[in-house]
Amino acid sequence: MNEVHDVVDAVWKAESARIVAALTRVVRDLGTAEECAQDALVDALRQWPHEGVPDNPAAWITTAAKRRALDRIRREQRLEREHERIAHDLERAAPEEAGGPGGEPEDVLRLLFLTCHPELSVGERVALTLRLVTGLTDNEIGRALLTPERDIARRIASAKRTLAERGAALEPPGPEEVADRLPAVLDVISLVFNEGHTATAGPGLMRPRLCAEALRTGRMLAALVPDRAEAHALVALMELQRSRSAARIGPSGEPLRLHEQDRSRWDREGVRRGFAAMLRARDAGGPPGPYTLQAAIAVCHARAPDAEATDWGRIALLYDRLADLTPTPVVLLNRAVAVGFAHGPERGLESVEAVAAEPALRDYHLLPSVRGDLLARSGRPAEARVEFERAAALTDNSAEHAFLLRRAADLSAAPTGPLLGETVRAFLARDDLGEQAARSYGRTLHRLCRSLGEGLPLTDLTAERVAGVFAAAWGGAAARTWNRHRSAVRSFAARMDLAGIDAALERRAEPATAPAEIDPGAVRALCEGEGASVRERVLWCLLSESGVPARTALALNVEELDLDDRSAVVEGALVTWRSGTARLLPDLVGDRTRGPLFLSDRRPGPARTPGAEDLCPDTGRRRLSYERAERLFALASRAVDPHGRGGTLGLLSGISRAGRRGG
Repeated sequence: MNEVHDVVDAVWKAESARIVAALTRVVRDLGTAEECAQDALVDALRQWPHEGVPDNPAAWITTAAKRRALDRIRREQRLEREHERIAHDLERAAPEEAGGPGGEPEDVLRLLFLTCHPELSVGERVALTLRLVTGLTDNEIGRALLTPERDIARRIASAKRTLAERGAALEPPGPEEVADRLPAVLDVISLVFNEGHTATAGPGLMRPRLCAEALRTGRMLAALVPDRAEAHALVALMELQRSRSAARIGPSGEPLRLHEQDRSRWDREGVRRGFAAMLRARDAGGPPGPYTLQAAIAVCHARAPDAEATDWGRIALLYDRLADLTPTPVVLLNRAVAVGFAHGPERGLESVEAVAAEPALRDYHLLPSVRGDLLARSGRPAEARVEFERAAALTDNSAEHAFLLRRAADLSAAPTGPLLGETVRAFLARDDLGEQAARSYGRTLHRLCRSLGEGLPLTDLTAERVAGVFAAAWGGAAARTWNRHRSAVRSFAARMDLAGIDAALERRAEPATAPAEIDPGAVRALCEGEGASVRERVLWCLLSESGVPARTALALNVEELDLDDRSAVVEGALVTWRSGTARLLPDLVGDRTRGPLFLSDRRPGPARTPGAEDLCPDTGRRRLSYERAERLFALASRAVDPHGRGGTLGLLSGISRAGRRGG
């Protein structure tokens, strides 16, 4: 079964662009085309384990997808004439299973220009094209774009919805469309090639099929727009980078850096094709664009007979010009590498530090990798080791992971003093730290470990480094969020004798907000009304009548209740209530005799199963969380809050205490 999954995944990665493009051309709807293709993949996973993998898997999937599309059209009962036309086109266009995946050669280019439609944002264009043209997953696209996976999924869904609303069709682009959409198309082809050149995940360093597909598409695009220098320059860049593929991997599968490669293994024919494409870019004229400058950098490497002859001074100048045009964090990081070789590692480190606080680079494994290399060349092996270990923890590529760990092991012996990672784990495992506090502190401290490396000696944990993490992770966050993370670091520092690591973190002023003003009578009305469930009404009555903290009330179990005495003992605290709670409690308890009193609405998912003490043995549902209870009361009490924000559960307990003081 795993072999079938591997085959389906490989076919989708290699052929998804042709399959989706061929379907889009005939069904005239991008969303429908992709859905039919996905349905065909499901059919393959069901049938191939029993029937065997066909000789031409891509053709089988394409044929199955077109049959799915035809069935869909018939089910939806479109206009008879349109129905017959599309059905006829599908049946006529369906290839034999022994043939190719079906789609004209220009279909992929048309799909590229469709997914780079001007109605889409730049982010949507890139994400949708990578998904449909290359078959990359949302996670792989996110890694390539330094963007969270959930944001990628939202972009793709939004892009398909927009194209459907605009009625965008798979048509050849006109001259104006070429001018408008060409930069986005070039960016997408480049990203596809980069994913193939250095895979973000998986066992291998490269994905050669992706490189070949990007290069093939780039050549087609350059032929379509022969007067566009940037199109030829991108082809030159890809040809020159691909020419080094055979020399990038050592005998044990380890990555080899550029200056370690045996240049006799470079593909000289590929180099010549790259030079020829660069000449075509020059002949096209115009000021040099980003890809022309990147290709010029690749030419500098290709011309050098060995690493020592590389003209790093010229490369650094080219990166200066590239940074002026596109000052992205990745370009600035690559510029730091060039500066390190041209002017020394200390200058390179200065350039790295200037960009290290960029939020887009906070989980980018090449940042600590570059820093580690420069530190090692500067004679600071202990610091370099920490950076290589951190880079290894950030990459999902197995080959790079092993390579970075070997680089770390080749440096000085591991530090003997306490390390950041083990100290954080010891802090979070303390008995006097509640589950909720440990979870809250953990969010902050795990980010500290991820950004600085678990192997960082505590002696190197400085206020400046901590401030750098805060600037990258929470520099743009709200004051309350910043202050919460700051408090976590202060508690960690105080408990673990790390005075001063928070010295550069100033508390931010939080906007003043008036407290919620909820009349006790309005609270009683909420408890007695029919708008909320029995569970919420019991909780609100209990808090307003007993005065106990909300977390104490939520910790109540059914077996601890004494309904006749109107009391319970939970976690050593006596909880009592009055008539309002007493009237509602029997309806909430029902036939239950044990387990949590307040239950959530749903059973827990398999990946988040709580402890047995937080599960109801009768229903399988988990204990109601404090966060969910707070949210429900805030929503219910907005109407009676003069400020319109809603109250907190703490206010309910305060009402009880105020009433007692008044009595």
